Amino acid sequence: MSANPIDGFQIDPASLQYAGQDLQRPECILAERNGSLWSADARGGVMHIRPDGSQALITQNIKDDFATSKNEADRFTQGTLPNGLAFAQSGDILIANFGTDRLEIMTRSGESRVLHDQINGRAIGKVNFVLRDSKGRMWLTVSTTIPNWMQAVSPSLADGFVALADENGLRIVAEGFAFTNEIRLDAKEEWLYVVETTGMRITRLRVAPDGSLTDREIFGPQSHGSFIDGIAFDSFGNLWGTHIFTDHIFALTPEGDLRILLDDDHGSAEGKALMAAFKQDAVTPELQLACGGEIAPWMASVTFGGPDLRTVYIGSLRGTSIPYFRSPLAGLPMAHWHDV
Repeated sequence: MSANPIDGFQIDPASLQYAGQDLQRPECILAERNGSLWSADARGGVMHIRPDGSQALITQNIKDDFATSKNEADRFTQGTLPNGLAFAQSGDILIANFGTDRLEIMTRSGESRVLHDQINGRAIGKVNFVLRDSKGRMWLTVSTTIPNWMQAVSPSLADGFVALADENGLRIVAEGFAFTNEIRLDAKEEWLYVVETTGMRITRLRVAPDGSLTDREIFGPQSHGSFIDGIAFDSFGNLWGTHIFTDHIFALTPEGDLRILLDDDHGSAEGKALMAAFKQDAVTPELQLACGGEIAPWMASVTFGGPDLRTVYIGSLRGTSIPYFRSPLAGLPMAHWHDV
């Protein structure tokens, strides 16, 4: 195998640039060929950041719960919380809403409707992320069925699952995950990679033609020693990702070796206190809220964009803009990259 382009690569904080302003909870970011960015926004929709830097909030009804909440924990657990995003084949925006517990779809002018809010006759739970594959199927993650997700940050809970929506409806295809978060398919869509945030690991499963999943195994370290949130592949096969609360950007090589590319925690006392409490199953919202760096507090996702797919955007839960930097290689194009 040829040399890995990320060998020796580190992200220089001084080289970071920023897109967008006055954003609210820009957890997930979609990039388009024309340079547009679409960022999840806690006012109930998405922020469209145009190539010229101008921006427009797209939502059916503007909500102010996030901005006006007097309780910091409530801010991140109640109301409408658009989280994971994907483009439908129509160009409409699929929204995994972590606050309303449902998968929604919204046109680019703001009209929205619910696609799924139940599974097997019961409430679906904390819908975290949605991914569209090349066949037009929708893969959905549910982190937990506990209404307040902060209470699910526990080493003793593994009630997350992955569901698949296709011509046969919505069904669970894998379960028993420790806080299911972002998912990605590899270049050939042979394996589905699943973040287990409180498991501090990434699990992968082989994808059968009918969407069933088998051969479950851990990819990379048994434990990252940090909570993982978002992931994305590059064109070499490295799997990039974020450690939330301790605010790292990492990459796993095709061999599964872990490399930290950016550290905005620097071994903080707050991060150590959170990890120690987690081991004792004693995490509190106050311990979580004490964490976070300065670049993109509570780093949540990485998105490859730009015309050459070498610009990497960092999503976060507590940031108000989107940091970005140049990668030594292109990202793996998502399904929408080739849409007409």
